[in-house]
Amino acid sequence: MYAIVEIAGQQFKIEKDQKLFVHRLQEDEGASINIDKVLLLGNGDNITLGAPAIEGAFAEAKVLGHLKGDKVIVFKKKRRKGYRKKNGHRQYLTQIQISSISASGGKKNESKKVAAPKKEEKEVQATTANTDLSKHTVAELKELAKERGLEGYSALKKAELIELLSK
Repeated sequence: MYAIVEIAGQQFKIEKDQKLFVHRLQEDEGASINIDKVLLLGNGDNITLGAPAIEGAFAEAKVLGHLKGDKVIVFKKKRRKGYRKKNGHRQYLTQIQISSISASGGKKNESKKVAAPKKEEKEVQATTANTDLSKHTVAELKELAKERGLEGYSALKKAELIELLSK
């Protein structure tokens, strides 16, 4: 069984008992972490693809240690100008070992579902507050005019839009 997961902004193909280096994680050495962003699961000929992630699927990993990667030399030069700049960089990494991959049993993210109604409430308040149109921007006033089916609002100024919407 293998999976493609997203860890710290990068995608990795993982299998059980595999060791890999990822960007530095906050967890201490020896700690166990759950990876919730499983993008693809493969088990023989069975492939499950997420949109974007598979709900309930997770991988469990153990942090083996924190270290620094190899030095990368960045050398910049402009010929005939006397400009030379040499910089080095060592990336902070964390080594993890995959303990298990599970297709079900993870926790569901409901925070995205909660955030959506707030936007709808804001739109409802904007349409019902006809008396205080002067606080809106020109773009918001044009959207209100478009929602109400009014025509010829694209070339109007803010005062003209307020007058048109207040009718």
